[in-house]
Amino acid sequence: MLRLIIADDQPATRDGLRMLLAGEPGIDLLGAAVDGRDLVAMARHRRPDVVLTDIRMPGMDGLAAIRELTALDPAPSVVALTTFDVDEYLFGALQAGAVGFLLKDSDPALFVEGLRAAHQGQGLIDPQVTRRLVRRFADTSPRPATPALGALTPRETEVLRLLAQGLTNSDIAGTLFIALGTVKLHVARILDKLEVRTRVQAAIYAHRHGLVTWADETESGHGPAS
Repeated sequence: MLRLIIADDQPATRDGLRMLLAGEPGIDLLGAAVDGRDLVAMARHRRPDVVLTDIRMPGMDGLAAIRELTALDPAPSVVALTTFDVDEYLFGALQAGAVGFLLKDSDPALFVEGLRAAHQGQGLIDPQVTRRLVRRFADTSPRPATPALGALTPRETEVLRLLAQGLTNSDIAGTLFIALGTVKLHVARILDKLEVRTRVQAAIYAHRHGLVTWADETESGHGPAS
């Protein structure tokens, strides 16, 4: 069971998230906080597995709350949420300790996928911003292949290539004609073998070591718009 707390200062957003998650099997919504301070207090008391929090909130904002949440023992996995596709929010959330980042206009299915990924110890970044994040941190010139990369099976390598192009688990399942559960298993094994925590870190790894290039993304139709 995924024990979840959500936080947003807008009642309409909190109500919308409640409605979205109400019918999801395996998700127990423990509460909805109205700001960062309320969120941290609620998390200390209720001990959620995952927290979904807005970044821009009055008083203690989401970034400050994330820093306090990740210092708890045990610490919940945090997914940051914002209306704004702005680098400072994205990088700030990840630097504060968030494992995922979603935009409020994301596909509803992506919210559920992101929360489940966080619960499984994997990070999921909205595909709308993944490529920019990878570009920011990946080196432009490839590095030699590593033993970790060589430890991947051919199928895991194929999944990593698609992941690095910004595809979601559902996209990868459709592209490879395999079950969604199989994709999740491959992703978990990839993260373990590469010794990284999030999908974005795996994508950066793939770019750094020449497994995929920006030209590949453009040809696949998943690259950034020109």
